Parts: sequence; structure tokens; C-alpha cells
Amino acid sequence: MSRAGLAIFQRSGSLPREARDTLFLLATIAAVLLPHLDHLPAWASGITALVLGWRGWLAWRGQALPGRWALVAVLLLTAALTWLTHRTLLGREAGITMLVMLMALKTLELRARRDAFVVFFLGFFLVLTNFFYSQSLLTAIWMLASVWALLSALVLAQMPVGQPSLRMAAAQAARTTAWGLPVMVLLFLLFPRIAPLWGVPTDAVGRTGLSNTMDFGAMAEIANDEAVAMRLRFEGDQAPPPPEARYFRGPVLAQFDGRSWRPAPQTWPGRSDRLTLSGAPLRYELTLEPLRISVLPLLEMSPGQAGEALELDGLSLRRAPELQWQAPRPITERLRLSTSAYHDYRHGPQQNELVLQNYLDLPPGLNPRTLQWAADLRRQPRYAGLEEVQLTPRLVEAVLAHIRSADFIYTLAPGRYGAESPHLIDEFWLDRRLGFCEHFASAFVVVLRAMGVPARVVTGFQGMDPMPQDGYWIVRNSNAHAWAEYWLPGRGWLRADPTAAVAPERVLQGQALRPPPGLLANALGQINPTLWLNLRRGWELLNNRWQQQVLNYSRQNQFDLLEQLGVSQPDWAALGQLSAGVIAALGLLGAAWSLWQRHRPQDAWSRQRGQVLRELQALGLVEAGPHQGPGAWAQMLRARFGAKAEPAARLLQAQELARYGRGAEAQTAGWRERRRWLQAFRSACQQCRG
Repeated sequence: MSRAGLAIFQRSGSLPREARDTLFLLATIAAVLLPHLDHLPAWASGITALVLGWRGWLAWRGQALPGRWALVAVLLLTAALTWLTHRTLLGREAGITMLVMLMALKTLELRARRDAFVVFFLGFFLVLTNFFYSQSLLTAIWMLASVWALLSALVLAQMPVGQPSLRMAAAQAARTTAWGLPVMVLLFLLFPRIAPLWGVPTDAVGRTGLSNTMDFGAMAEIANDEAVAMRLRFEGDQAPPPPEARYFRGPVLAQFDGRSWRPAPQTWPGRSDRLTLSGAPLRYELTLEPLRISVLPLLEMSPGQAGEALELDGLSLRRAPELQWQAPRPITERLRLSTSAYHDYRHGPQQNELVLQNYLDLPPGLNPRTLQWAADLRRQPRYAGLEEVQLTPRLVEAVLAHIRSADFIYTLAPGRYGAESPHLIDEFWLDRRLGFCEHFASAFVVVLRAMGVPARVVTGFQGMDPMPQDGYWIVRNSNAHAWAEYWLPGRGWLRADPTAAVAPERVLQGQALRPPPGLLANALGQINPTLWLNLRRGWELLNNRWQQQVLNYSRQNQFDLLEQLGVSQPDWAALGQLSAGVIAALGLLGAAWSLWQRHRPQDAWSRQRGQVLRELQALGLVEAGPHQGPGAWAQMLRARFGAKAEPAARLLQAQELARYGRGAEAQTAGWRERRRWLQAFRSACQQCRG
């Protein structure tokens, strides 16, 4: 340790109690506010850090707190900045910003215990607000630690005598929390499941993920995200579909402006695809993490005709014309549903219709070399005289064969396209030939449209982890994928995946590209090649159980619990009666405990004094009374028993010095130390009798 670090360590051990407790409270506040930094305005984070640092410096140096006018000025400044940032002082975002600033400023006027209690209550409330943004297992663990630290600070504030240690306060807070755990579990199991006041944590949505549009080159960012997108569990003994059929249908994109793909506009009449299913369904349970898109990605092909509605946990979805399940807003909550998929299906018009002309549109004046390449391929003699039903499959196969035979490279880092020219498809298809799935899907659709074949882009997910975890198959954000659909007379829309032509392992084996490992993953990989993978799987297993058993605990689970408890017809009334009965029983138990506590000493020191006094009176010292201290009792023992009383007298004098002497810490002794001291005192009293 450096000299400066050693000096700080020695200084911290000799700090007055008020300074030490203040620094501990400031560290606790910083831990409470840390998860909020991700969504607080930058100015709020900066001011909070400056205020907490300033208050810590004042406590460390023992200097006076600033005047109230300085606090009022900073408060007005933060209110003005909050208004400029959020255009309101109400609502969730503005309200949390103001609460954080008020909590930080309140530390600058910690002049009485009442002020500390205000900080404690603000801290507990801000702990709760973290769950508006995330309900993950990591957030829950961090918030539990924050509550423990706040309770420890609260215990310290309730101990006005001596300098109780942080360890003792933390132990007392842990015991108090343990007493409350059974009540928490009962309320979790029985309290009616009502939607949160501000809704679900919308900011839990991944920063990367599928979008309702697709820019040329945007999906490479998603492939760097290893976060879980969804979990599947197949019913009964059904096996998952083969790798080449693991496509999860998301947004269908039909309009291209030269750089971005967008959904078809509502002005396209008659574009509803008819769906025909055959064969046995594959039934599965899906748990979907929050997404950025307003489309529910399901295994192809899920049942339901265009226009049908689906109600799912208060979210109304409708089957869009291109047979994706469309929500009115982004899916920002975790969803769980049971559904099915059909491997054999047909969809789309069987004969050429006017609406198909919309799937031939290309931006005028762009990518002339690619269009010429497509025209040259279409004019080859081998395609002359073929009917459309024969021509289309051959053209598709010719384009896929070109991708296989040419020097295309599947990569996460193709570089930026369109820096010097607006002809992005020309640059990819004929020049650089480096790309990710969206590059291949975009160019493939443009080439088909240039040859007169209706085509469109479909985005979603493809593939799963090779092995299930805890019975669930994992689909990650890195499994995000883009492929194509083209129209064939008599069959409708057919899937074509040009990525499989250049990188068959991506589709046939589900091996998505992986970015270079980070520093920690690389270091662990040097020690044990599978260690990082096993650690990640273990954490995801815990996360899955947290989500399935805690976050997904619903009112149906509550009704099932009532049935197990013997309720024949579980409903809200029965649940309310049971909850009221449990709350009443807990209330009576608490009242009885309080009544019993009223008739016994309320602190450990008073209880220990009573035990010592009873031992002295058993020795015949009837003159010893509760108004006297351990020093006076020691003198009585020496006067009555002489040298035989010396061990007991020394114990009493040591107790008085520890309790009332300089730097007194008697009250910081734990129950084990108090018990050992009492046993030693009783043994010394036995010597007096001998």
C-alpha cells in the first residue's frame, strides 16, 4: 500500500463517529444511484457526483456545511435543467431526476437525525424506482445489497451511544431483514397481481436488436449482442425443427430507397397473403425478452389468417397482410405464450395479381450496373421460352450459384458502403463482395426484382444454441437474420436464404459469426477454453429460473396455489380472503411481539445489566441496585469477599471502561462476545462463593 493510501486508511480508522457514519451513508447513496446513471441526464449525474464528493470532503475534513441559500440556488438550477431536459417536472423521468437531485442536496444539510431519516426514505424509494427500468436478476441482487446498506445506516442512526462498528450494524440489519423475509414471501405468493402503476420497464429493451426497418449494414451491430432474445421449450417429446427450418418470422420489408428497407405501405390494396397449413403442428412455449420491434417473432409458420387478432397479457396483436404478428407499439415487456408452428405451409397469392407489381419496384437511377447484370442473366438463351413457373426457380438458383462461386465473403466487418457513391448494391454485388446477411438479402431481392421476379426481405431470427439449458432452447440477439421471399406461380411466396449459399454453416449449423472476445473472456479462455462459456451458461440458467419462477409468477399461478391449499373454486374473492387472513394473522403476531417487548429491556446493554444484577443479589449483595454502575458493584464485591472477588471485580471494571471510557464500544459487542463475558463473570462469582 502506498504512503498516501496508508494515511487514508489510518485516518478512516480514527474518524469521529459522525464523519464515519456520514461517509458510509454517502457510499450507500452512491450505490443506490449507480444503476440510475444509465438513464439520468448527463448534467444530473455530474451534479450528483460533485455534490456527494463535496459532502464527503466536508465530512472528512470536519468542516461546516454550506448555508441554505447555496442549497436553494442549486435546487433552482436543477429544477430549471430538469424542465429544459424533460419539458415537465412531473412524470417518471423528470420525477426520478428530481428525486435523485433532492437526495444528493439533502446530504448537504444533515444537521439532525431527522434529516438523515429523510435521506433513508428517499433512498428506499429510489431503490424501488430501479425496477421501472429493469427487473433482471442482477438488478435484484444489487438492489438487495443497497437495501441492506440503507438498513445498516439506519441502525447506526438508532445507536446514539458510543461508536458502534459497521459490522455490528450490518449484522443487525441482516437479522431484521431475515425476520421480514417470510412476510415478503407470503405477500409475493398471495398479493393480487395488478399491473404496475407506470407499466413495465420499457428501458429494459436491448440497445441492439431487430428494428422495424433495415438499413444496409445495420445488422452487424446486432450480431455483437450475445443477450438472450427468447427461450423455447417444446411440448412433450417433440424435437425442435431441423436447423434449416429454425426461422422466426419478424418484420417483412418491401419498400427500398437505395439504402433502407421498410414495410409495405397501407396504401397497397389486396396484399393480404392467404395461408394454407398442412401436417402435424409443432407445439412449444415461448418466453420473449423485450424487443425494439412491434412484431412478435414466431417460428414459421404460425397459424392464423391475415387480420386475425391475438390477445396476449393485455397486448392486442393482429396478423398483418404479410403474416407477421403486429403489435400497436414496440414489445417492451417480457411475454410468455404457448403456440405452434407448421413446417408444411403455403402462403400468398397462387396466381399473378396486381399487388405483386409492388414487389418489383426499385429506386430509379440507382445501382445501374447490378440492374444490367441481372438483365444480362435473364437474356441468356437457356432461359428463352420458359414459362414463369419454370423460369423463376432457375433464375433463383442461378443467382444463388453465383453467390457460391464468386468470391463473396461473409463477415461482420465489411466496412462502410456508400461513402463515395449512392449505388450501394453495385458496390457490394460487383466490387467489394464483403457483407453480412442483410447485404446478401438486399442484393438478392434487388437482382430478382430486376429480372421481373416479385421478391421481398424478411427479418427475424434464425437458429438457436446447439444445446438446451434447463430444458429451454436459447435464441440470442446474435441470431438475428435477414432472408428473402420470392413469388412462384401456383405456390405463392417461397423462402430463399442467400446467406446459406455463401456461409452454409450459419443456417445449417446455426453458427452465427462471433466478434473477437473481450479482455475478460480472452483471459479466461487462456486458462480454460470452456470456462467463459460455462460461466455464461450458468448465469443464463439462473436468469431463466428467475424469469420463469419469479417474474412470470402470474395470477394463474396464484389460483393454482389456492387449489393446492384445498380451495375448490379459486378466484379473486378467495385470494383476497386468504390474503386478508394472512395479513391479520401477521398483524396480531406483531402486536403480541410488541407487547412482549414492552416488558423487557429494549437494548442489549440493559439486558446484560439486569443479568449481572441478579448474579450479585444471588451472592447476597442486596444493596446493589440498578441506579449504580459496574464500578460501584466492583467495590461492593471487594468489600464483601476480598481477594476472592478480584476476577469478578476486574471484569466489572473492564465493562465500565468499555462502556463509558474514551472511545467506548461496549454496545458494539455482538451477542457471542456478550455471552462469553457473562459466562466468565458467572464463573468468577462462583469463586466468591467458594
